[in-house]
Amino acid sequence: MLFDCGEGAQRQLMIAGLSIEKISNIFITHMHGDHVLGLPGLLMTMSLQNRRSPLRIFGPNGLKQFIESCLPMIFHQPAFPLDIQEFVGNVLVTSGKNYRVYSYRVKHSIESYAYCFKEDDRPGKFNVEKAEELGIKPGPLRSMLVKGESVRLENGRVVKPEEVVGPPRPGVKIVYTGDMGDTPGFEEFCRNADILIHEATFDESMNAQADELQHSTCIEAAKLAARAGVKRLILTHISSRYGDTSVILEQAKRFFNNVQVAEDFMSIDIF
Repeated sequence: MLFDCGEGAQRQLMIAGLSIEKISNIFITHMHGDHVLGLPGLLMTMSLQNRRSPLRIFGPNGLKQFIESCLPMIFHQPAFPLDIQEFVGNVLVTSGKNYRVYSYRVKHSIESYAYCFKEDDRPGKFNVEKAEELGIKPGPLRSMLVKGESVRLENGRVVKPEEVVGPPRPGVKIVYTGDMGDTPGFEEFCRNADILIHEATFDESMNAQADELQHSTCIEAAKLAARAGVKRLILTHISSRYGDTSVILEQAKRFFNNVQVAEDFMSIDIF
């Protein structure tokens, strides 16, 4: 999944060693150039690499017209199925095996959305020691128990899932904002997220500019993260005026400690 596709996105993907072919869904927050101008080049590369697998692109009004206007410069007809879906408002954008992606309309100078990737709850932790005590060997019986099914052992004993499997564990939740100013109700959309990736264009000394341009300050992002009970905050979309982003990080940490400033090629493990 790729969220936003600014100019140079495919170059960064290649440098990072990530496969363009494996991208199956692209989510665009809004139609400003720094969030969409990488799409034509990315689509052209997919075509040149003889992609055949389907690609779905989701986003606000204007996305379909933009892509279709670029197609004659890329290819007259893509060799792979290309599905462009525009939506309006706070909706379930798409779902797949064990996950869903939701949208939330946020305040910005044009129609703009944040996205929430929510994984379904995962099975509880399997107690290997208890299973071995009961004589349940690795294999199909253990898989059945993890799926919530009772099993009968060779000695006739019936083992219920709750005897060897802990309670379900919440699936991963990641929220990505794109560009946004203060938006009513957004706190609940972020509630208990494992990762909140939030724009922080300005520091607190530029509150007035942030309000005027409908962007966020690092402190606004940090306060939101604290109120919403998120576990980790990643600040991004920082103005180029900040050659040194330490001021952004220091201000944010006054209100939320587990915060980082995004860097190119940053990789985060989520458990």
